[in-house]
Amino acid sequence: MDSTTATARSELSALIALFAGALAIGGSGIFVRMSETGPTATAFWRGAFALPFLLFWAVIERRRREAAGRASVSLRDPLFLWAGVFFSGDLALWHWSLLLTSIAASTLEANCAPLLVTLFAWMLWGERPRLGFLLSLALAFSGMLLILAPKLGGGGHALVGDALGLGTACFYAAYIMVVARLRARHDTGIVMFASTLVFTLLLLPIALTQKFLPDTTHGWWLLIGYSLSAQIIGQSLIAYALAHLPATFGAVGLYAQVIAAAGYAWLLIGERLTPIQLAGGVVVLLAIAFARPARRPRGERSLEARVQPVEGATPE
Repeated sequence: MDSTTATARSELSALIALFAGALAIGGSGIFVRMSETGPTATAFWRGAFALPFLLFWAVIERRRREAAGRASVSLRDPLFLWAGVFFSGDLALWHWSLLLTSIAASTLEANCAPLLVTLFAWMLWGERPRLGFLLSLALAFSGMLLILAPKLGGGGHALVGDALGLGTACFYAAYIMVVARLRARHDTGIVMFASTLVFTLLLLPIALTQKFLPDTTHGWWLLIGYSLSAQIIGQSLIAYALAHLPATFGAVGLYAQVIAAAGYAWLLIGERLTPIQLAGGVVVLLAIAFARPARRPRGERSLEARVQPVEGATPE
């Protein structure tokens, strides 16, 4: 088998892994809605159940580094702390958002993070985007207006949920920027373990003020299933896929996750979007697609492109 054929097969398996990971993460909203614990408590258990697996992953990576004669990882890097801080804000806001607005809208809003990464990099480090990106941003804003339009007359909880969904995107954009810098000098496993440990510890005090323990065995299995599908299987498959695919394929995971979230919500809990909201969702996804090649002038690479983020384009 020649190298071209081997590369094609490797990319095919990675693309399948990317889709599978996105489909697994796309079910997160259903688990949060069905959980017998409070929203922040559900986020806490997501991290707590994932920690043993992630620790095992980090240990394996450390042994490989030692076998290769590479320096061991130090957890004193302050960016590990900030990664956990931003991800804790991401999960805390997103879980509340899921209880107040539709799963599809909340998931789509949270996935606007790639647009915000470029804006933050522009404001903080002068990484000026191209005009095409600004036009894509305006297109995304118009799509959001279409999603929110049916809710403007009623106001109330749904709009608060949408605001929390957009707040989630801000926290996740900050997380992506921190993780991009961490991945420049640390392996994926230790980044995942350290950030998960931090966000789990940070969410614990808030989780204890809510309903912390499920009432039934079914409730425990929901928490385990959520952690398994979102934090372990989904994230691991995406991390594997992005190591074997061109960076542009990362957007595929984002689109698959949003579509999967809407499909699960429709099939399992009968949650449907109006035609105008569906049109808005398509507009936002198109805006994100157009924004990716328009972030920087030709020959330059943006922050997100320089280092593949741990979670690709699918935050939840």
